[in-house]
Amino acid sequence: MRKRIITAAQPRQTPADMDWLNLEELAEVEITSEDVNHPIESALLLDRQGEWRAVTPGKQVIRLVFTSPQTLRHIRLKFVECSVERTQEFVLRWLPENGGAWREILRQQWNFSPLGSTIEEEDLQVELPSVKILEVAITPDISGGNAIASLALLRLAGS
Repeated sequence: MRKRIITAAQPRQTPADMDWLNLEELAEVEITSEDVNHPIESALLLDRQGEWRAVTPGKQVIRLVFTSPQTLRHIRLKFVECSVERTQEFVLRWLPENGGAWREILRQQWNFSPLGSTIEEEDLQVELPSVKILEVAITPDISGGNAIASLALLRLAGS
């Protein structure tokens, strides 16, 4: 019999331990809609609380355009819906520095219910080199209702 001694797995960092990127310095943000009382900075900036909300119903896009390409290793998203029962879908994708086609990271549907499931959190370990653009496309209600898209938190960590 052959055997080999291996080292124990290193403990993963928790989101609180992450060295999150300062998006205010590293990227420009493009959005399809914004409620002035719930600006995108509330979801993106490290020193802000609150959430981003669209001003119009329907599909919305949040796009981070990096001033210089970034290597991303961790992405954290949080959505909160406490009042409307709905099924939301979001697509997270990226575009490399050299262009080419969009590359999908995650497509996720979530059923929000005021009496049960009110928070969706995604904590992703990724290996994305030379990211020029990161995009989150949110369809707040796949049944076509008048739900308003929102994002409570988007954090990114690199190498």
